[in-house]
Amino acid sequence: MRLNLKVPFAEKDQAKKLGARWDAARKIWFIDGKADLSAFAKWSPTAVDSDEGAPSVRPVAARSAPGKVVTGSDYVASPRVCECLPWDVCDQCASMAISC
Repeated sequence: MRLNLKVPFAEKDQAKKLGARWDAARKIWFIDGKADLSAFAKWSPTAVDSDEGAPSVRPVAARSAPGKVVTGSDYVASPRVCECLPWDVCDQCASMAISC
């Protein structure tokens, strides 16, 4: 079983000596298949069900007023309500269109 560790940068060499490995894709230290976890207790290991794929992503709600253009990490795509081109406004999508 894979266990992710919260290792501060200053203690990375110590964790590596004990057998922890660095996951560059997830940017986290982890141990895999260790029977004795007491040496890693100070870094609060947390269990991971599967070590394939990306870490879980929690949904983000937009923190802005309706009609305001949102960029960056707060962006949430609105569902399409019709098949018209994004820059055209038809009767079905007129209620969701941003007015200038």
